[in-house]
Amino acid sequence: MAKVINIKKGLTIKLDGAAAKEKCSASYTSLYAVTPTDFHGLTPKVVVKEGDRVLAGSPVIIDKMFPEIQFVAPVSGVVKSVVRGEKRKLLHVIIEADLACEYLQLPTGNPLEMEASEVKSAIQTAGLWPCLKRRPYDVVANPDAKPKAIYVKGFDTAPLAPDYAFVLKGQASDIQTALNALTKLTEGKVYLTLPAKGAATELAAAQNVEKVIMNGPHPASNVSVAINHIDPINKGEVVWTINALDLPFIGRLFNKGIVDLTRLVALTGPEVCQPAYYSCKPGIAMSALLEGNVHKEIPLRYVSGNALCGSRVEMDGFLGFYDSQVTVLHEGTDVDEMLGWVMPRFDRFSSNKTYTTPLLQKFFPTMSFKADTRVLGGERALIMSGEYDKVFPMDILPERLIRACLVKDLEDMEALGIYEVAPEDFALCEYICTSKIELQKTVREALDLLKAENGDE
Repeated sequence: MAKVINIKKGLTIKLDGAAAKEKCSASYTSLYAVTPTDFHGLTPKVVVKEGDRVLAGSPVIIDKMFPEIQFVAPVSGVVKSVVRGEKRKLLHVIIEADLACEYLQLPTGNPLEMEASEVKSAIQTAGLWPCLKRRPYDVVANPDAKPKAIYVKGFDTAPLAPDYAFVLKGQASDIQTALNALTKLTEGKVYLTLPAKGAATELAAAQNVEKVIMNGPHPASNVSVAINHIDPINKGEVVWTINALDLPFIGRLFNKGIVDLTRLVALTGPEVCQPAYYSCKPGIAMSALLEGNVHKEIPLRYVSGNALCGSRVEMDGFLGFYDSQVTVLHEGTDVDEMLGWVMPRFDRFSSNKTYTTPLLQKFFPTMSFKADTRVLGGERALIMSGEYDKVFPMDILPERLIRACLVKDLEDMEALGIYEVAPEDFALCEYICTSKIELQKTVREALDLLKAENGDE
């Protein structure tokens, strides 16, 4: 019987623009990109040059520290350019895609009949190792480490998040094959988190995993919450995590012998004309998803990911490797309101009783709201008011941890549980923060500092 974890602390933010359960095809684009900044903590090295021809699954970038960690082309075509920024920082490897995708052929096999080293080698050769992240530090998993467990994120409670049941429908075989492969990578358990209602059938029927029901508001879907409630991480311990939406990639590798990164991406947000699901691959040009489908009469913010912790991109940017959602919001720079936030409102979401939102949602629980990206204030000193505790459902003192991160107190960070968290776990705290501090950036910098001080590759 599945373990049930009830979460009371949190905040579900309901925004306009949820994706309709309709499958659409993205507009044709010849440009795709492999973006090393999607993979935090690695040192990229380009192994192709302009004019080289690549197949889908061909190595494009490797990690200098671990050359076996490869980043592959999502499509077949010709390398158009290697884009660098300041100090020759690698920004993108841009590929001009063929009309018909050709795949690099790789061996197939049943992971349950393979040695652990063979499974690991196959995933690395296919460039799918970056799908696995590790705690501590929330970076791509170290292939030499031995995780005490692997956690699979089986749903998402973030604003306008894609419906896993819809996205994964009909892929049960590939999902089970991927889960079988994960069992070979750890001597511990493979945990699969599921929602109390609406779980994907393909995940609910999965075997060789321990299912955990997470019930409650956002961030109930974050794997950090499951880790904290099931088996917290101590110093020196390692766990790996993976999103269930990435499982079909690994399953297709073993079942078909190809690196097929095709997935459904939810195009969402109040400024999208037709929110829906679009079949595409990571690295696709954003214009293929957005052109002609957004309200361009106002300034817009394009986000690769969800509104809380996605990455800002431009129309000429590219979809992130880990992102199965694109959100479009009103920038808000053209808004001039009488009395500003003091004015009583009925159409704006609020986490407290500043507006009538909480009362309205009691009577209209499905009510959703528009939002823009204004901060409505400036950064100020951290106030130890206990406000983070209202939305942080882990056995960690969030304000004390943030304070330790701000002052770079490594001993306090370790004592207060930084090994268990990722920047996304503080997205809600950042959303309600009256001090307007960039908490996710603060935690990311603290994790990087701790990783460097520990000499942990």
